[in-house]
Amino acid sequence: MGKILAGYLMPHPPILLKEIGKGQERKINKTSEAMKAVARDIKSKKPKTIILITPHGPLFSDGIAISIKDELKGDMSQFGAWEVKIVKDNNLKLVNKIIAYAGQKGIPCAKINEELAKEYNLSTKLDHGAIVPLYFIDKEYIHYRLVHITYGLLSYEDLYAFGKVIQEVVEGEQEDVVVIASGDLSHKLTEDGPYGYNPAGGKFDKLIMDLLTSYKPEEIIGIDKELCEEAGECGLRSIDIMMGSLDGYDIYSELLSYEGPFGVGYGVVKLEIGKRNRDKEILDKLYNNRKNRIRKIRTNEDNYIALARKSLEHYVKNHSKLPIDNNVSEEMLNQKAGTFVSIKKDGKLRGCIGTIAPTTGSIAEEIIENAIKAGTEDPRFYPVEEDELDALVYSVDILKDPEPVESIDELDEKKYGVIVSSGMRRGLLLPNIEGVNSVEEQIRIALRKAGISPNEGYNIERFEVERHK
Repeated sequence: MGKILAGYLMPHPPILLKEIGKGQERKINKTSEAMKAVARDIKSKKPKTIILITPHGPLFSDGIAISIKDELKGDMSQFGAWEVKIVKDNNLKLVNKIIAYAGQKGIPCAKINEELAKEYNLSTKLDHGAIVPLYFIDKEYIHYRLVHITYGLLSYEDLYAFGKVIQEVVEGEQEDVVVIASGDLSHKLTEDGPYGYNPAGGKFDKLIMDLLTSYKPEEIIGIDKELCEEAGECGLRSIDIMMGSLDGYDIYSELLSYEGPFGVGYGVVKLEIGKRNRDKEILDKLYNNRKNRIRKIRTNEDNYIALARKSLEHYVKNHSKLPIDNNVSEEMLNQKAGTFVSIKKDGKLRGCIGTIAPTTGSIAEEIIENAIKAGTEDPRFYPVEEDELDALVYSVDILKDPEPVESIDELDEKKYGVIVSSGMRRGLLLPNIEGVNSVEEQIRIALRKAGISPNEGYNIERFEVERHK
């Protein structure tokens, strides 16, 4: 019987490698020493296989990517370090069993080979999210095969369930493994960081480090999705899968290091596995928690949100438009306005479409039309399917009349939306959008949506919204 020997959170900043850092790596020496400690710990355990989950391989919104090539290799040439190379044998027996069992559990997996990579314009090379941790491990221990997994943008609960799949497959085999969650934390810790500063960054990092070192997987899975989005993190889904692989065991967690001098949080954590403990099996509880969260949201919906939800649900189930009933308020029946309907699933945008000015006879009709379009006509997404409806969360913006502005000093990305126009081209961005932290960024996105160059002349209008969420 095989066993998962341990789990590790390991960051992947390329600058950590001396061949790339050129001395800058000394600024994150605590991280470097912690990575070396993980490598020594893995050497002491002598796993036959390392299962590594990365954010930076082939990423799909609706499935998990697993490499099925015989040999896994990559280098750091994109960072100027051609000499840094990793070559590993793939554990295809384990890979094929994980893919098959995940399929039985309803978790889709994409088999990454040269053919699929060519079809989707993907790379089959090991990404830096894999190479950086393996760089340290290989200096201590090389006698292992590799399983390379890129998480998908599935729900946190489904990712945990996939981790449980890994555990059950491993336990049915005759070899021991360790699981590595490759991932940095917030990218928004400082103004000079790669994505600027957001106060959510430090809050997210502290919360994750506290919950991981006290090992509270249920609370990590239930973490506020908006906080994650605002923090600009990349490692949480790797952590979710790793935690699922440890489900049902006593876990002893040790924080080896945390620092963030470059505006990005780097955490290194070791998770030792103790005895089997059925009280620690939480997968069913996680799914029940998700149902309860959605049920609470439904209970607290106002008329605007309820109308948007019922409109899309009716259309998906009946292929017809929802008739307006008596629950609609007089304001929604008698007033006109442009509206935007936004839909999220598992904290990620699932569709957003709206109108700058009214196109129907009432706000109610406008919401009904735009809810259907947000769920079925947003070109960024496949149309919503019936089995998704219970997981969707809606917001509705009622637009107030726009007014022209002469200077960006009259704008505030949190309070005002913007409309940019040049001739027949117009682009709109709503106010207070997650991840948009400056007026300049707001205008830049609106210009891009309109197809207007920042170097040509354009007009700017601002507007306020009445937001229902």
